Amino acid sequence: MLPIRLVARLKPPHPLLAGLAAISQLFEYNFLDQDTSKTNSTYLNVNTAMSKSHKITRRSFLQCAAAAGAAAIFSPSPDRAFGYLSANERPVFATIGLRNQGWAITNKSFAFADFAALADVDANVLGANVEKTEKKQKKKPDAYNDYRKVLDRNDIDAVMIATPDHWHTKIAVEAMYAGKDVYCEKPLTLTIAEGKLIEKVVKETGRVFQVGTMQRTESGQRFLKAVALVNHGRVGTVKKVTCGINGMKASPKIPVAPVPEGLDWDMWLGPAPKVDYRSLPEMRKGYGGGVPLHSNCHYAFRNWHEYSGGKLTDWGAHHVDIACWALGASDTGPSKITPAEYTLPVEYKDGHPVVADQYNAATKFKIQVDMPNNVEMIITSEGDNGIMFEGTKGRFFVNRGKIVGKPVEDLKDNPLPDGAIEEVYGGKVSKNHTANFIEAMNSREQPISDVWTHNRMLEICHLSNIAMRLDRELKWDPEKREIIGDRQANSFLARENRKGFEINM
Repeated sequence: MLPIRLVARLKPPHPLLAGLAAISQLFEYNFLDQDTSKTNSTYLNVNTAMSKSHKITRRSFLQCAAAAGAAAIFSPSPDRAFGYLSANERPVFATIGLRNQGWAITNKSFAFADFAALADVDANVLGANVEKTEKKQKKKPDAYNDYRKVLDRNDIDAVMIATPDHWHTKIAVEAMYAGKDVYCEKPLTLTIAEGKLIEKVVKETGRVFQVGTMQRTESGQRFLKAVALVNHGRVGTVKKVTCGINGMKASPKIPVAPVPEGLDWDMWLGPAPKVDYRSLPEMRKGYGGGVPLHSNCHYAFRNWHEYSGGKLTDWGAHHVDIACWALGASDTGPSKITPAEYTLPVEYKDGHPVVADQYNAATKFKIQVDMPNNVEMIITSEGDNGIMFEGTKGRFFVNRGKIVGKPVEDLKDNPLPDGAIEEVYGGKVSKNHTANFIEAMNSREQPISDVWTHNRMLEICHLSNIAMRLDRELKWDPEKREIIGDRQANSFLARENRKGFEINM
């Protein structure tokens, strides 16, 4: 049976003790796990800052925590600096990264929060979203090219991060040290080491952190019903779970091109290596449209390992998440990852693409994952997008549009017990994923999509990419969270930030 709200979630202290607890946690802080200290310190480069004027260090956090702790003890009112809001007080948000999901999560949050600021490195995207936000909330938000100006503001309670993946960890860590709660789009990290760092900072600072895996809250509660069906034995003992996450098309060669007017290309690259902007003239249509169909920037960044992880960390971050949740494997991991079938669109050497002018993430794949309790997980680019659960008593399929199969049909005559959905969710299901985040901000409990369970399942997706890049199976130690007996593969668990864009600690 899946434990309610999951044992892995850590509850910060009572508001009166929050400041002092933050201080004591700093003295107990151990930045890196002993067994991976060399790898992480080498590749994360967390000790220097982009700009001294914006540096948010552990020392400054300690000073702020002391002041906030004193205020919490001696003030009769809730301490806003630690996220405690009165029942009639709306939180103040800011969004960093505004294309597509950035606007989507902002738009569905207007019912619950006021947006004081927006930030984006593309002036055109920023301007358009400032106008839309002003129309929605009848008040114009401040606009920034530099996200650090958002973090400098004391009136902002939380930030929503929807930048490309390679920026997530740096902004999230610095936001927490700046005293902000965080809502960050999936996939949370570019590497496994980044996930471990975020977990440590959440624990250290006591901030509330929601990951944008909204299938846990939304999609008509279909995924919650799927987890409940598995938990209540409606498929018997689970033997196999298949996550269909679609493939992608290879790109033609993409030439160097002029940087679009209004785009700060160097800032967009940020922690990633310094390279030329590339694009072809054909424009993308539909979702994410209005930008080049083939580029190394807007929307297409998902297809480059420099910035993301292809379909494995895009749709995989959604469906593998639900699969692990249903299996009760949210605080553990696989024992082996096998790349059974896959196609990489370019040549690789020692795990790295040898060309720089084409997409390099896998276009087709079938990954076999050995999960606890002898469950086989398949992650595939073939078939319908969604999740198939198969057990000794039957099987069913779920995605955002449907949940079908005999166990579902049997609910007509044998419904789930009252409260089964709420049992999965850990209480009444929130109106949407943002509402759950704000409820967690008020209670100071971690929300439904916490960083610990997210990172555990995302490790499967990251490991799948590493296995394909190195063309071999990987054995994984879920306790040490490292690859067994493969030094080269372990070197892919972290990645160096570009000089000047290290994480401010």
